[in-house]
Amino acid sequence: MTSRLKMALEAGAVTLPEGRIAVFRPGACEAWLPEGAEVITGFYPDFAAWEARGLPVARAPEGDYAGAVVCVPRAKALARDLLAQAAALGGPVLVDGAKTDGVESLWKAARKQGEASAAFSKAHGKVFAVTDGDFSSWRLPDVSAAEGGWVTAPGVFSADGPDAGSELLAGALPAQMKGRVADLGAGWGFLAAAVLKREGVTAVELVEAEWAALEAARVNVTDARARFTWGDATQPLAEPVDHVVMNPPFHPARAADPALGTAFIASAAASLKPSGKLWMVANRHLPYEAALAGHFGEVSEIGGDTRFKLFSAARPARQARR
Repeated sequence: MTSRLKMALEAGAVTLPEGRIAVFRPGACEAWLPEGAEVITGFYPDFAAWEARGLPVARAPEGDYAGAVVCVPRAKALARDLLAQAAALGGPVLVDGAKTDGVESLWKAARKQGEASAAFSKAHGKVFAVTDGDFSSWRLPDVSAAEGGWVTAPGVFSADGPDAGSELLAGALPAQMKGRVADLGAGWGFLAAAVLKREGVTAVELVEAEWAALEAARVNVTDARARFTWGDATQPLAEPVDHVVMNPPFHPARAADPALGTAFIASAAASLKPSGKLWMVANRHLPYEAALAGHFGEVSEIGGDTRFKLFSAARPARQARR
């Protein structure tokens, strides 16, 4: 697939100076990045993928840059924050995004806030340049207050407070959960906090791909038994656990994709001891039953409502484990 950014540069619609270029939040599937690119991302799977491809990668910009590129994410507030971070570096900023991710509205807002070029339209999206302006008001705090006394990170899942699915699962967890527990896709720590209230828990590993969410989790979960892992929850844990809890994501793009939840299920089965159990919530319309049956010898629907369904699963398949 031809890169929209590359086409815009080759057409002369936008330009980048020579030197070190900070590229904010490019997806791992991106076909091309400009010469001198340094990837800036807090999303672990992309971080690891770009690092494996030999590019310099960092969670935040460090040092001096000649210019920057912002790859527009779906979250509007996060897109503005990334543009503000890029503009603060002092060089020109190229913004590349799909129409479905709100690049049109971001372009219009940028033209009101500062100096933005005409937009180069191609491949169902736009590329434009920001060369001047004060975007500091667009910056987001590292963490923000949410309902119930929690703190969350702007732009992450359920940033306003606990989501209904996680609350439902937390209420259905058994009173006793002996041993080590993993929370896959832990977000800002709501489910892990609920697990730590159960009798018999010796340790909880919070596995989360978004660095910002994990930093919020460190504030919410201060129990010494908690361990925080910035990583890919679709990959099995290094050490098997007695329980896995999870509310797997299913929106890596705008359309729902059950394949991501299915990967979480496979990871859970591979991460559990032979006697271990999975505790999971899912939106009712998502077809996870076959995946659960394929990775566990015993699957039960233990509750739910019109929006969500709750599962417990035991006897992880032998082939699933390392």
